[in-house]
Amino acid sequence: MPATEQISEVGLPVELDQMESELRKLWDEAGAGKTRASLVNLAVYSEEPDSLSRNTEIISQITQDHACRALLISVNRAAKENRVDAWINAHCHTGSAKSQQICSEQLSFHVEGPCVSLLASIVFSHLDSDLPFYLWWQSEFHEEVDAQLWSWIDRLIYDSHDWSDFQEQLRLLDRAQAELKERVILCDLNWTRLLHLRRALAQFFDHPVSHRHFNNFNRVEIDFAPGYRSTALLFTGWISAQLNWTREEKAKRETLRFQNETGKTIDVVLAEKKGEPIGRCLLHADTREYRLEHPAGTDLLDVSLGKPGQDGMHQLMPALENNPVALMHEELMRGGARRIYLRALECVRDLF
Repeated sequence: MPATEQISEVGLPVELDQMESELRKLWDEAGAGKTRASLVNLAVYSEEPDSLSRNTEIISQITQDHACRALLISVNRAAKENRVDAWINAHCHTGSAKSQQICSEQLSFHVEGPCVSLLASIVFSHLDSDLPFYLWWQSEFHEEVDAQLWSWIDRLIYDSHDWSDFQEQLRLLDRAQAELKERVILCDLNWTRLLHLRRALAQFFDHPVSHRHFNNFNRVEIDFAPGYRSTALLFTGWISAQLNWTREEKAKRETLRFQNETGKTIDVVLAEKKGEPIGRCLLHADTREYRLEHPAGTDLLDVSLGKPGQDGMHQLMPALENNPVALMHEELMRGGARRIYLRALECVRDLF
């Protein structure tokens, strides 16, 4: 067992070939007050040394609202000797009937050495059959990832905020999608961070009458926290894709220039400032300003509309917490093919 993991945190240690029989024994001993439930297979892959204990806590919180069979996979690619350790666990939460607990299974694996190449077989042999398979990839993608593993995935969840080489990661994703004929749905938690911001900005234009202002924008200002420039670029990509802006090739790193459908120029100014991932977004039009602010440490957005340079009407809207449980909760609540995400990414992919 890895020195960084505690049995009490991860679960009960078992032999790899005995996992299913030990799970049956676990449920036989559970009693009538606990019911096993699962809607999806959720595998979580990480190369961080302390990932199993950390992800066990995350899964414990996720399963309060999303019953699943969780497969936690910790990998040490640098090890020279083969080693596979395994644990089983169950996360039980009180259901609507107070006397009944709804339980989700957790199967955990720590894999070292050359046998990492058997990862696909380990995962496939422990999936709950006939249920969708979601893979949350917490590390960077590798050339040698087994293509067979991709072929089983219904949703591939990742966080582009963590990428050190954005272009290389996009290349590997493009290749995986091409091999799978785009069957897999790409779910970027960096895009999920923008969910409430996108809703807040879009609500300004719910009524068709407001669409006449689309061609009046001349400047956009976006403040982002250190390390979250990619989040700001995705936000920029979404705005430009939705409004059919065309980006001019000659752009500075922090000032991007677009043209709308009438040929009018719009500058997008990105500024790094301490605070939330996206702390402020301001859209200037000829006669009005659309403002979104997310004060640091709060769970609300301050949304306002007014004349340029003047205070306007304010309203408060929900903001999304920037933690993995909140992000995964939002992601697991959503469906669809993420076509808007792909359009937004395409608008700015060469800027990362």
